[in-house]
Amino acid sequence: MKSITRAMLIACLVLPVIACGKKEEPQQVEAAPVAVPTTEDKTAWNAYLNDVAGRHMEGVNNSPYVYLVPPAPAPAADAPPAEATTADGDPTMSTPVDGAYERLLEKAEQDVARGITRGNLLIFAGLDSTRTADLTVASFAKVGAGTMNGVRVLFIGSAADSERVKAAVEPTGSQYVFIDNAG
Repeated sequence: MKSITRAMLIACLVLPVIACGKKEEPQQVEAAPVAVPTTEDKTAWNAYLNDVAGRHMEGVNNSPYVYLVPPAPAPAADAPPAEATTADGDPTMSTPVDGAYERLLEKAEQDVARGITRGNLLIFAGLDSTRTADLTVASFAKVGAGTMNGVRVLFIGSAADSERVKAAVEPTGSQYVFIDNAG
């Protein structure tokens, strides 16, 4: 009788430990990618850029640098004609001031010129791919060759602009990643 009682006691103590040892691996369900925004809606762009950044953070140690290029300003109805003359008679081209774009360009140029260290991510995106490519190329214009090794640069735009952005970014030693905003 003692041996049966001992066997029952051992079974009662061992079975819960064995049952707890069998852990099922939680199934990781990858969320569907957020669609590329087709409007100027900042909320939609922020959601999209957060999703893209999350998918490209492998090996990145810091928060990404995100440059969301604003769309070109619409010409004002009361804007002067495209070519005007100054007081001294010299013809000048009249273009609308695009302060948001100029500030973003200056910030991007300063960030890149200051030096981005290994393990960082730069994201250039916007509704107008050509403007986004122009800003990206201008940002990397003064960067020395091989000075940004270990930095990942994402360009979100059209395939037509990708090659010229790639030509500006790759000499710096950065890893260039193109994401087609066509879908």
